[in-house]
Amino acid sequence: MPRSKHAVPSNRRRRKVISQAKGYFGRRKSTIRTAKEAVDRALSYAYRDRRAKKRTFRSLWIARINAAARNAGMSYSTFMHALKENNIDLNRKALAELAAQNPTAFNEIVEKVKK
Repeated sequence: MPRSKHAVPSNRRRRKVISQAKGYFGRRKSTIRTAKEAVDRALSYAYRDRRAKKRTFRSLWIARINAAARNAGMSYSTFMHALKENNIDLNRKALAELAAQNPTAFNEIVEKVKK
């Protein structure tokens, strides 16, 4: 009786890896060993950077709020503290959007918390 090599499942696994490596350069898209290494590395980077993206956006929002607050004559930390003291519940994403798109509304918020 011939030896069974499980050809269908292993070919499906290999085809899956090769399809994930679509668009890669050189042997990384065609050779199973290098494609598997490249795909594993790419997936680990993707996992890591989905978490890093949240940190990156938060720092961007803080930089925008800080710039707008300093234009209004206040530092970022005093502005955020004054927001908390006055029970104004706006998150950093909304504040950064206001600072970039609608500076007059942001300046009104700053004037409200200055008092």
